[in-house]
Amino acid sequence: MNAMPEPSATTLTEVSEEKSPTSAPEHQDVRTGRSPGQVAWARLKRDKVAIICAVIILFFIVVAIFAPLLVSLEAVDPITKVKADVGTVHTELVDFNGLPTVGASSAHWLGVEPRLGRDLFARWAYGARPSLIIGFVAAFASTVIGVTLGLVAGYLGGVADKIISWIIDFFLSLPILLLVLAIIPIMQKRLAAGGDLSAEETSTIRFWVLIVILVVFGWMGLARLVRGEVKSLREREFVQAARAIGVPTRSILFREILPNLVGPIIVSASIAVPAYITYEATLSYLGAGLVEPTASWGRTIADAQNLFATYPLWLWPSVIGLSLLVLALSLLGDSIRDAFDPTSRR
Repeated sequence: MNAMPEPSATTLTEVSEEKSPTSAPEHQDVRTGRSPGQVAWARLKRDKVAIICAVIILFFIVVAIFAPLLVSLEAVDPITKVKADVGTVHTELVDFNGLPTVGASSAHWLGVEPRLGRDLFARWAYGARPSLIIGFVAAFASTVIGVTLGLVAGYLGGVADKIISWIIDFFLSLPILLLVLAIIPIMQKRLAAGGDLSAEETSTIRFWVLIVILVVFGWMGLARLVRGEVKSLREREFVQAARAIGVPTRSILFREILPNLVGPIIVSASIAVPAYITYEATLSYLGAGLVEPTASWGRTIADAQNLFATYPLWLWPSVIGLSLLVLALSLLGDSIRDAFDPTSRR
């Protein structure tokens, strides 16, 4: 028999090039063995807008947590020998017209509040606390309720689906802002039980009532989203297989279906936080939210709106802080949504 001809070097090179895998794109997201959460996290870390927004949000969280420490860093004014804090009134720092006699200094980084002489930096730093607490607590609670009811309605169907869907449609048809403006003073009066409340007690009651109201009126959108996704997932092969082998309904919901909804749930929660913060500021501005002496950006904006031209330091720090926080949270929510969206390429 004739011997087979030996392949030339050129032939070997061509064969190796044909068998070698094509080089992956520089920003390829879908890789073997990576979960959707890992892919989304990798994309999010490359998003400069998301990183900047996360830094801004972290800054405000640090300010809120360490507000007492930051306020204590202000130097004592050698002239007045006194430093106003978040709740202490110092009328000696204002003139007979109520305007401050001291400006921004090492003792008062943002000056003092007209009429009352309270330190504006202290009011600003402490004012971040209710906004962040209300935003994150209400978002977490409404997310839990929305996911739970959405899972039940989408998976069980039938009567349960009809009842939950009717409740969702009913709540979505209500004018939320008008209801909140009416409910808050009613709840405050009922909780007071006819007695007189101090300003601190009134503000505390309104704080928790506001969270409850935002949760009650904030879960419907996520519940409807989860319901639609569950209706689609319950017909998939892995769910049908789990049913066939007798896996309990609870395990199917929380081990098979819920992990596939992590992306939409995180996106919805990240978008809900700035919405709730805006609600709190709006209600405080309208007089239905937090009241004195509790520091609140919305309350400060409402009090300072008539003197913003005469004393801008009273208004603009709260406006800028609220705007930056809400904008950063909103943009971060958009970035999270894009990171979990496989059709998006940024």
